[in-house]
Amino acid sequence: MRYRVRVDTDGGQQEFELDAADDAQLRESVGAMGFTFIDATPLEARRRALSLRKPVFERALFTQELIALLEAGLSLVETVETLRDKSKEGLNRTVLQQIVAALYEGEPLSRALERQPEHFPPLYVATVASAEQTGHLAEALKRYHHYDARLAAVRKKVVSSMVYPSIVIATGALIILFLAFYVIPKFSQVFASMKEIPFSARLMLGWGNLVQAHGGVLLAGIVAAIVGAGFALRREKVRGRLFAAFLRLPKLADYQRLFALTRFYRTLGLLLAGGMSMVASMELSAQVLPAQMQAALAQALDEIRAGKALSGALPAADLTTPVAERLIRVGEQSGELAGMVTRSAEFCDEELDRAIDTLMRVIEPVLMLVVGGIVGTIIFLLYMPIFQLAGSVG
Repeated sequence: MRYRVRVDTDGGQQEFELDAADDAQLRESVGAMGFTFIDATPLEARRRALSLRKPVFERALFTQELIALLEAGLSLVETVETLRDKSKEGLNRTVLQQIVAALYEGEPLSRALERQPEHFPPLYVATVASAEQTGHLAEALKRYHHYDARLAAVRKKVVSSMVYPSIVIATGALIILFLAFYVIPKFSQVFASMKEIPFSARLMLGWGNLVQAHGGVLLAGIVAAIVGAGFALRREKVRGRLFAAFLRLPKLADYQRLFALTRFYRTLGLLLAGGMSMVASMELSAQVLPAQMQAALAQALDEIRAGKALSGALPAADLTTPVAERLIRVGEQSGELAGMVTRSAEFCDEELDRAIDTLMRVIEPVLMLVVGGIVGTIIFLLYMPIFQLAGSVG
């Protein structure tokens, strides 16, 4: 079972997560680490759902626990060994064992992490490498952890904003399928007995006959199309093209630009705060930008290499906002460029929040109108012949 543990160390109180069979084993593990146990909160057990998804190394948890143990005074090798020993058999333990082996070979932590690019991105490795030059590894990891958490919050915000529209679309699709494959065929039997059939009734009758004759094939085709679309969306190229087409819609390109600038500024601020040079920081930060913005950044980099200031190069490449441009200029003048770049990311983040709220206020009623209009049209086509028949009888 996993617990959230609070302990007392020489550097003050620390919190981290730990696996243990029961309370006694938990206290024993904490004591073996050299800490004084304060309290623990059991976390809800994670149920491993049956899926085809590969196991993922818990990098965020690793970073958080690494910070806590380093600040408690443990050496780097002792820290990683402690994390390895507490991990169960699986991917996490394998990754940590490889790091320990590299450290015993005399490799620095950055080289040990670089050996496993599938678990540690270049930005993480660069953050650790720059910290090894200054000797402030825990502080650098704190900055990265905060950076990673902020970007995750932005991504979650964007994804959660699409939950309600997705529910509306899915519900509308289910209602339309129910009407098309159950209700309309039932009504078509009534229309078949009518002598004078209006145009709308002929449409319903034709569809009803088609469903009765080939309903299974039609339904299987729809299911196959949905499954095929799901597999296609798992491919990076397909998602990229779909996303590019989606961004051609009015205003969405502006929102995508804000999201990209938020990630870019946070990444650049993190690397500059770690002591990396401007050119190297921008080259590494380019990886978080879309392809078209990377080309613009390459032009800005050429200007910076030629001696131009960041506050002048970014606006020329359209990689800034009016507020960010002023903040960066102030940072250059005051010597606090890294902090001002990070503040620029926060301003872009706030602007993105407002943009998402505005977009959702527009999309939600439009989706309701579209789905309601489609369902209403089908109902109208179903009942109009009956009303016409009742009128003729009257």
